[in-house]
Amino acid sequence: MSPFFYAGAFVLALGILITVHELGHYSIARLCGVKVLRFSVGFGRPLLSRRVGRDQTEWVLALFPLGGYVKMLDEREGEVAASELPRAFNRQSVGRRFAIVSAGPIANFLLAILIYWGLFINGMEELRPLLAAPAAGTPAAVAGVTEGELVRSINGKDIVSAQDLRWSVAQAALQGGTLVMETISEQSEINSRRIDLAGIGSEVDASLMERAGLTLFRPRIDPVVATVADDSAAGKAGMRPGDRIVAIDGKPVDDWASMVGIVRELGGRVVVIQVLRDGVALDLNADVAAVEEGGQRFGRLGVTPATPEGLRERLFVTAQHGVIESFGLAVTQTWDTALFSLKAFGRMITGDLSWKNLSGPVTIADYAGQSAAMGALHYIKFIALISISLGVLNLLPVPLLDGGHLMYYTVEFIKGGPVSERVMEIGQQIGLALLLMLMAFAFYNDINRLFG
Repeated sequence: MSPFFYAGAFVLALGILITVHELGHYSIARLCGVKVLRFSVGFGRPLLSRRVGRDQTEWVLALFPLGGYVKMLDEREGEVAASELPRAFNRQSVGRRFAIVSAGPIANFLLAILIYWGLFINGMEELRPLLAAPAAGTPAAVAGVTEGELVRSINGKDIVSAQDLRWSVAQAALQGGTLVMETISEQSEINSRRIDLAGIGSEVDASLMERAGLTLFRPRIDPVVATVADDSAAGKAGMRPGDRIVAIDGKPVDDWASMVGIVRELGGRVVVIQVLRDGVALDLNADVAAVEEGGQRFGRLGVTPATPEGLRERLFVTAQHGVIESFGLAVTQTWDTALFSLKAFGRMITGDLSWKNLSGPVTIADYAGQSAAMGALHYIKFIALISISLGVLNLLPVPLLDGGHLMYYTVEFIKGGPVSERVMEIGQQIGLALLLMLMAFAFYNDINRLFG
């Protein structure tokens, strides 16, 4: 996929999330009788602008799509006619101001719940939590896990897919504790495995499952190509469905897994791929794409294997739920994800978790493009995840963020009077410094992932 595809997927996702967030502020402001002067998606010079409604609210699409705002009538920002004073934001009660400001993050959480609700009802085809043989010395190996075990639950929570498995392991690793995993063997024996994750570190990255010894089962598949993605490294090299990959840069390829392992180490390099096509040996020159995932760079050709009959049913599962059950699952998923984000951020502050886990816009754009390339359902699921992250970020008690304003309103409610202008001014300076520092860390991590 081209960089424009990734950028487009990122801007679209960001536009949706910003619009939903600001609509939360806007709708509650209108409900409270506050006059809204401008609703802007993006900052800077307006690209599109239109005035609508009795209040002639200006709806704006601006040049830089990295945020948005709702501008309300406020005496602190200019003169307000006496007749409109009751509609000024600063004249509202603490409760109403609290509701208006908190409505933005709440709207992001509601969007995530709505998306997850639809996904649980519809169902998504995902990998089963079928385990490979753990590497010697890993926590899973110590616990007695063997190849082919299917994970049924972790700490009492049902595990249906590999995504459920990764999520539960990440939560347990973040707490540095022990997980109790129930599995069923290939002989239909039910096992209870107690896995101690204390010694593997709390880095929630692409290597977490490998460090725990809980890698997914990969059946032996012949290195025969079934599909070649358009505009991929393999496609540009002239690879076709039915080609059998024999060697890459002189390294023999025994099966599909060994081919993937070789390619992963060759991202960004031009390699010679030897294939057999209708019994004829051919050499193809491929410029292997370097992609970013989970903070690591690796190579990708853009091909899928021809799989034996019945293998797909063994490896994949589609779980669908009823309307009521799906809503409960959606609320739980949103809550758990938000709580996980808060815990992770808290552990970064205390130094228990590396700041390398913080992602900036480049990494998020990469994830947006990857999820969009995987299909609409994966892209929508990505939007739900980022919507939760945006909601959590905005609720942090940092001046300039929604959470900072909510902190001021809480103090005002307790002491019976507003926070002084001087305190707010100092708070804004501190908040700006913290946000700039956070952005610097995120951009630094992005650059490291790109060039490190």
